[in-house]
Amino acid sequence: MKVNYLGHSCFLLQTGGKKILIDPFISPNELAKHIDINTIECDYILISHGHGDHVADVQNIAQRTGAKLVSSYEIVEWFSKQGVAGGHPLNIGGSWNFDFGTVKMTYAAHSNSLPDGTYGGTAGGFIIKTEGKSYYYAGDTSLTQDMKLIGEFHDIEHAFLPIGDNFTMGVEEATIAAKFVGCKKVIGMHYDTFGYIKIDSEAAKQKFADAGQTLTLMKISLKEEDSVEI
Repeated sequence: MKVNYLGHSCFLLQTGGKKILIDPFISPNELAKHIDINTIECDYILISHGHGDHVADVQNIAQRTGAKLVSSYEIVEWFSKQGVAGGHPLNIGGSWNFDFGTVKMTYAAHSNSLPDGTYGGTAGGFIIKTEGKSYYYAGDTSLTQDMKLIGEFHDIEHAFLPIGDNFTMGVEEATIAAKFVGCKKVIGMHYDTFGYIKIDSEAAKQKFADAGQTLTLMKISLKEEDSVEI
């Protein structure tokens, strides 16, 4: 899988001949101002929950590209009323086989509403199985015991974990989350975007190293040369 980081909790994955965009919050993000969302191509958009810092660019990108939305039933229904039809609804614990692989929706301990205040269902994350490997995208969440079940049932290659604290778990809890899911390779997300979630990057990497894990903090870029193979 090839991964580009587009800031905050947004990633563009390339796998199985498809492009999968997760939680697009790009145009309002000052740290991602160099990225033109009109140049982003994708086949699917996965949405973990409905907060503005995860869905800001969904409608624009989905309507332009025709990408299929994959999210909770409530979020898929809400976007269908905004003119983004044909989404695939999931709920916690459910999975579906797509043409690039399987997506399973996992529990995330977090609030969830759409930009207009509409209830967005239970916040979630995703386990993506593709090309013989499994990847865990935690979404916005605290540390939970449920993560141990992920480690029991799945062989996670890489985990995408929030590390910014305040709205989600912080660095120390994220090292425990990685242990729970049985993964030593972590890509950080949900950090530095706002004042509340600024981190010390070098100290964070050291915390993971002390736990016998590797934390990768990717460059915000859509360029091919800045992608990471995982």
